[in-house]
Amino acid sequence: MNPTEKTAGEVPGGEGQGARGEDTERAAKWPPADPPTVPPITPAAPAAIASPPQSPPLPPPSLSPSPSSSPLPSSPTAEQQMRRLSRRSFAVAGGAAAVGFAGWLWLKLQAQNAGIPWFLRKTLNFNAKVAQAYFSSSRLSPVYSADQARDPRANGQFGLADPKFNPAQWKLKVEMPAGKASRGFSLDDIKTLPRAEMITELKCIEGWSVVVQWAGARLADFLSAHNLGLRDPNAPASPGNLFDFVQLETPDRGYYVGLDMASAMHPQTLLCYELNGKPLPLEHGAPLRLVIPVKYGIKNIKRIGTIRFLDSRPADYWAERGYDWYAGL
Repeated sequence: MNPTEKTAGEVPGGEGQGARGEDTERAAKWPPADPPTVPPITPAAPAAIASPPQSPPLPPPSLSPSPSSSPLPSSPTAEQQMRRLSRRSFAVAGGAAAVGFAGWLWLKLQAQNAGIPWFLRKTLNFNAKVAQAYFSSSRLSPVYSADQARDPRANGQFGLADPKFNPAQWKLKVEMPAGKASRGFSLDDIKTLPRAEMITELKCIEGWSVVVQWAGARLADFLSAHNLGLRDPNAPASPGNLFDFVQLETPDRGYYVGLDMASAMHPQTLLCYELNGKPLPLEHGAPLRLVIPVKYGIKNIKRIGTIRFLDSRPADYWAERGYDWYAGL
């Protein structure tokens, strides 16, 4: 055989001949004549889970204490607690009542000054000094817009109870210094003076307030036009020639107020004859009342009947009943 010829099954390089022969032999013998029998696999039954041993049931708790144990202290019942609280509250209330009665008795035994205990009077006097120190003729009360004005309540009818009072016959009486005859002025006389309007707040000492539109004549213009309020009417008007105080009272003398002259001459102190654009109604002091927004409402006397001037502090209706005489804001 020619060396260059190759037999079937040879692989170039001479190394694949034996492996090829073995593969051929295995292929000739497959499949085997009697394959081995594999026994079926039967899954094993799961092992039983052992449950923990059961403890015997506990006996129910006994409500009676064990002879070997010491008894616990019993808590107070709700009824006992309420009794204790009631006794304590009664004792506290009784003590507070005793203290209050002792304070009231102490007040009753204090020396009186113008109708009230001296220490309360000292407090009111202190308030008056503060208000006087704060007062200035150039310090005006705040003014408001017309849409804020409301009708004030008809509060305080002292001096207005005369059923025979006739506004058409009313005249303002001004008492002159000793030796001088009193003078009278009608409402028309007041209306000849320059008209003054203002929208200010009326503040009651009871705690309420209301914005009101007022119209009338300034009290200062009235005094100046008729040479009133002077110690010496023949001397020029000057601060040194003015009386120190003014008093105004109702026609029946049922109500009266005192003012220091500086407050009376304040530019916002009016002899008022209109309220919210209408003639002053009777319940608000027609035909003429005082409006003084730098004072509480108790100084805004209704239905002025008499004006007089003094150098000593005049009587005042509410000051005689324990209120501050100055009543400034």
